[in-house]
Amino acid sequence: MSKQRKPADQREKDLRLAMFRIQQGRARHTKAKKLTISAVAEEAGVTGPLIHNHYPKIAEAIRLAQGRDSRAQRNAKQLELKAARDKTRELRQEIANLRSDVSRLASINEVLLAENAMLRSRLGDSDVVPMVKRRQN
Repeated sequence: MSKQRKPADQREKDLRLAMFRIQQGRARHTKAKKLTISAVAEEAGVTGPLIHNHYPKIAEAIRLAQGRDSRAQRNAKQLELKAARDKTRELRQEIANLRSDVSRLASINEVLLAENAMLRSRLGDSDVVPMVKRRQN
């Protein structure tokens, strides 16, 4: 003998009542202290997947009551993604600036090395007289 299925509107009403009872701390069948999909399913006498698959509005209401609704999660992820993109853009700009600085400093370094080599070669020349520092009184 098979069980008679409840109409969808009656099942939805049962699910909403189960949510309300759990939120009020008056659950009949469970000792659920938190509002979760599994607690609502157990309280209403159905399975969790039934709520997910056939009553997405109920599942969303449960998530909303938990502070985890999909819209808020999506918005939070979008904000995180935007922040990560901004940080990446800043870091890429910093890398470009640092590469430019390295290139400029390498050029200056080459000029100084050439000048140093030239001065060292002149130091050995007999026409060059070393300068002696004078002390100031």
